[in-house]
Amino acid sequence: MTKAATDDAAERVYARVTWRLLPFLGACYLIAYLDRVNVGFARLHMLADLGLSEAAYGFGAGVFFIGYFLFEVPSNLALQRVGARLWIARIMVSWGLVSGAMAFTGSLATLTGLSAETVFYALRFLLGIAEAGFFPGVLLYLNYWYPAHRQSRAVAWLLAAQPLSFVLGAPISGAIMQAFGGTGGLYDWQWLFLLEAVPALVLGIGVMFYLTNGIDDSAWLGDADKRLLKERLELAGRSKRDYSLRVLVSVKALWTFTAIYLLIVMGVYGINFWLPSIIQQTGVSSLLSIGWITALSYFVSALLAVLIARHAERRNEKRWHAAAAAALGGAGLSMSALFADNTLLTVAFVTVASTGGLVSMALFWSFPGSILIGTGVAAGIAAINSVGNLGGFFGPYLLGSLTDWLGSTTAGIAILGGLMIVAGALIAATCKDYGVRTGESSPHAA
Repeated sequence: MTKAATDDAAERVYARVTWRLLPFLGACYLIAYLDRVNVGFARLHMLADLGLSEAAYGFGAGVFFIGYFLFEVPSNLALQRVGARLWIARIMVSWGLVSGAMAFTGSLATLTGLSAETVFYALRFLLGIAEAGFFPGVLLYLNYWYPAHRQSRAVAWLLAAQPLSFVLGAPISGAIMQAFGGTGGLYDWQWLFLLEAVPALVLGIGVMFYLTNGIDDSAWLGDADKRLLKERLELAGRSKRDYSLRVLVSVKALWTFTAIYLLIVMGVYGINFWLPSIIQQTGVSSLLSIGWITALSYFVSALLAVLIARHAERRNEKRWHAAAAAALGGAGLSMSALFADNTLLTVAFVTVASTGGLVSMALFWSFPGSILIGTGVAAGIAAINSVGNLGGFFGPYLLGSLTDWLGSTTAGIAILGGLMIVAGALIAATCKDYGVRTGESSPHAA
């Protein structure tokens, strides 16, 4: 078979893999992200109902990532040991149960004699533990199917679930709060947590019936397709290294990647947790209108992120695309702080910011897989994501504290944007040294 025919066959097989895996995994990630950030909508009324301060909300929104940080590496190593199907199902069912329990924060405070603030912190911490390992587990799972040079587009489709969780979830969240508030004696935000926990439980059970652990046990693939996929993975793996966990922590590239991701995440989660409130501060009062405006911003971001990641793969150039995306995203976030009284300009700049964050993350996640394999990539992806996601704690907490102190979100948003710009500079300056360079592809350039 000629090289052109082989590459055509590879394209068909990878297209089949993508259509089989990514819509389902994207739906699971959409629900994960919705259950993680619906606290941003609940905040609009929950703070007053529970007597929480802005700083308490910021700490509670961010403490999720402490639990996430502590259990992420063990979770990915467990996934590698017991298999993706069982472990991803366990993660989804457990986080669905904890997310639903958020509706009863006040009741649990009364029952335990603790303050509502303490119960809020505890439930957010438990949600982080429950969800720990889902995103890095899915990234590891993609490494079982795609060589590194093919991963950016797949990760871009996966990350599109982040903004799509707002495209679908924002208007739904607004509608739930508007339609169910007071029903059955429950507040609007209580119904939000209860109803949005159900999809996680349903999809978690569905994982057991839909996903397979890898190429070999996928009955929907023929023997020739399985051989082709495994040959491509073996070929790409020849230039990679496996590391034990003890050795991995001494690898300089791991800490460089971690610092970059930490800075990007601080900006991204500053947007995600505060966007409904930012829009409200521009003068939009209707919860449903806030939901639709948030959805429009994230829909545009998702579309642009997929197109830009696709362009980067076709040009075989990821480092400069990722660096420029992070820097422009940070500039957009900082600029949004200057027009806090103008809804149109604020939304436009936040859309630039969220697009930059999504593009830089999609391209970034092909970097570790370009140099690591085996236990090294399993632990490396989890370590980068767990430490990096502490930005999800520090970003919201910094923004909440500055908002309480200054009475405005302007300074905090500008600072978070500056951190994303620094991330772009680090990608440009360092990632070439670690094998993430232009022309990063397999010898077949499939």
